[in-house]
Amino acid sequence: MPSVALKLYSVFFKFVFKHRLQNLIQSSNDESSSPYGVTTRPEESVSASNPSFTDGVATKDIHIDPFTALSIRIFLPDSSLFPPEQSDSKAKPRSSQKDDPNSHNHRRSSYGPPNVGAPRNDSRRSSLEGLNLRSDNNAYRGYSPSPRNCRKLPVVLQFHGGGWVSGSNDSVANDYFCRRIAKLCDVIVVAVGYRLAPENKYPAAFEDGLKVLNWLAKQANLAECSKSLGNGARGAGSEFTKAEFQRHFVDAFGASMVEPWLAAHGDPSRCVLLGVSCGANIADYVARKAVEAGKLLDPVKVVAQVLMYPFFIGNVPTQSEIKLANSYFYDKAMCLLAWKLFLTKEEFSLDHPAANPLIPDRGPPLKLMPPTLTVVAEHDWMRDRAIAYSEALRKVNVDAPVLEYKDAVHEFATLDMLLKTPQAEACAEDIAIWVKKYISLRGHEFSY
Repeated sequence: MPSVALKLYSVFFKFVFKHRLQNLIQSSNDESSSPYGVTTRPEESVSASNPSFTDGVATKDIHIDPFTALSIRIFLPDSSLFPPEQSDSKAKPRSSQKDDPNSHNHRRSSYGPPNVGAPRNDSRRSSLEGLNLRSDNNAYRGYSPSPRNCRKLPVVLQFHGGGWVSGSNDSVANDYFCRRIAKLCDVIVVAVGYRLAPENKYPAAFEDGLKVLNWLAKQANLAECSKSLGNGARGAGSEFTKAEFQRHFVDAFGASMVEPWLAAHGDPSRCVLLGVSCGANIADYVARKAVEAGKLLDPVKVVAQVLMYPFFIGNVPTQSEIKLANSYFYDKAMCLLAWKLFLTKEEFSLDHPAANPLIPDRGPPLKLMPPTLTVVAEHDWMRDRAIAYSEALRKVNVDAPVLEYKDAVHEFATLDMLLKTPQAEACAEDIAIWVKKYISLRGHEFSY
């Protein structure tokens, strides 16, 4: 059973969240919504972006849509700064992890992801000299793409939780979680700051998720255009000049600038969608739209998705929805209020396509969906429907395993109070193990 401290925190959390929902219901009745929207609440603690590889990861914020509040935070691990052969040679051998007292062998034995727990003051630090780092605070500016020297990393699009009405991509908890995923999976994480309800109801958050995926495709095409115009001729350590930073490439949607971190290090052909709670609903929607778009999204390819305790619901209650209706943190009554704030009165239904993944005629066919890892918690009232969705995927031969965690609650691996628990750490490592199967380059896959 969950600890006494967690139970007490759950009571406090429910009180605060219910009060917040009631205030939002009142404000939604008094004010008309704005298409610009909000992506964070004033009462939430946020973490400032930091481009200086703090704890091995540099971050930056980008407002990608001038007409809405949609923004992203990019998490770039320092492993991206080194050529592939150097990074691989400095990775921690898997065999040595068996004797590492800090590794979670009770969860993943000796086949965990590389570079986990590697000392930060190793010989790679000397290689930072000559890279494009500012001398004042070691902030990374980014450099022009060079196929010979730049290491290309997969991209993970991450969608935070918060019941549609709270949470943000730059919150302290989400920043910590994304840093963890970036290091464990050795990927670039792009955390999406989608618009919140009730200021922006359905389908705003879903459209924002798809817009970021399309923005990623456009960035990849602009990077290729940049190379063809001569940017790729410089060395990997050379710095963009002011004039080059101001260079714009005109495409069908207007003037756009190449994002240097993604241009230098991103590999959009290995893209993973990762959704937390209601963010899992967004991830699943974006995955379906990516399947429908097909080659129109080139060079972006969604190779897998991870749904962490998805916010699924339906008109016909499951066993867990009945038995655990008053569960910890996000109970059923509060979640129903959140859904009413997210869906319009005309569209409100527990069998809405955004809510129930198993309603009939919800395209595309499940057999076309990407491999899907589902994480569920024992004390989460939404767990059964998530498991049922995974079972439906497996019936049509989609790789769709379920990781169920005992004595766990909704958001046990992403909630601020629980982020540093052994269970949260083990969950992130388990996710990394599975994701590596689909993002590893041929010849470097994990062995199972």
